[in-house]
Amino acid sequence: MMLNKSMLRFFISLALSLPAFAEVDFSGEWTPAYHEDGPERLPGPELGDYMGIPLNAGARLRADSYDGDRMSIVPEYQCRPHSSDYGMRGLGNLRVTREIDYKTQELIAFHTYMAAWGSERTIWMDGRPHPPEYAEHTFQGFSTGVWEGNLLTITTTHLKANYYRRNGVASSDKRTVTEHWTRHAEFLTVVVVVDDPVMLTEPLVRSENWYLDPGQKMGSYNCEYGPEVPTQVTGAVPNHLPGKNPFLNEVADWYGLPAEAVRGGAETMYPEYRLKMGKPHSTPPQRCERYCICTTLADCNLHEEPPR
Repeated sequence: MMLNKSMLRFFISLALSLPAFAEVDFSGEWTPAYHEDGPERLPGPELGDYMGIPLNAGARLRADSYDGDRMSIVPEYQCRPHSSDYGMRGLGNLRVTREIDYKTQELIAFHTYMAAWGSERTIWMDGRPHPPEYAEHTFQGFSTGVWEGNLLTITTTHLKANYYRRNGVASSDKRTVTEHWTRHAEFLTVVVVVDDPVMLTEPLVRSENWYLDPGQKMGSYNCEYGPEVPTQVTGAVPNHLPGKNPFLNEVADWYGLPAEAVRGGAETMYPEYRLKMGKPHSTPPQRCERYCICTTLADCNLHEEPPR
């Protein structure tokens, strides 16, 4: 069939109006699914639980010194936000919006908002480079994204030091975070890979899943500093000296695990470690007694296995 010039112009304009192949719109209101690592992400991790983290000896020693009273006594810690690489694992919903150049209809950026600490983040999609190493570091960092088919790969640098787990396992400001976002209809899967030459011996890989929840409403967030518990020493930072933390074996005792196995490190993360990890630190419990089910804050409060 021969096309006249008017029809040809019409089909060309139609083709140009279609979205670029494989680009995905992540816009929407998202709610996290806590079927992965529920106790860690909801009520918070146990002290001394470093399982699944390839931390080095220095990072382990630092985590061992952590005292939870730090959050109550030291004002600087009370309103410290999650960094962007941990924020999406924490407790809170997510809003994603698109920024479009309406002259060219090109995607400039994705913007994310999480209610916790009112965290706002920009993921630049316009090809701009990352700033030099000496540029300002923030809790959200500097993020750029590229398409790999229908996969959005995000690279984040210039992050402030923060934490991998809310029990003292620290992250450094030298880390680089790579995220892979995939959307399947109303479901969003995010795989996060962290390279940290200061705290880790190999990349830390974690994932989380979200589902579309267009009816949700997120409010504003306010945080005020204030003394929560009395202290006798002004300016003191609660801590445990090396070898003096009495809580490090609790998680091993509660779940009937070898003490060395909960100490983290790359070796402990592989199946072969089961052949050499040794005996439990104490007699294993007869039945599950702590966080037997943990998919919401409500059932995470159950410390006993429900009756059958």
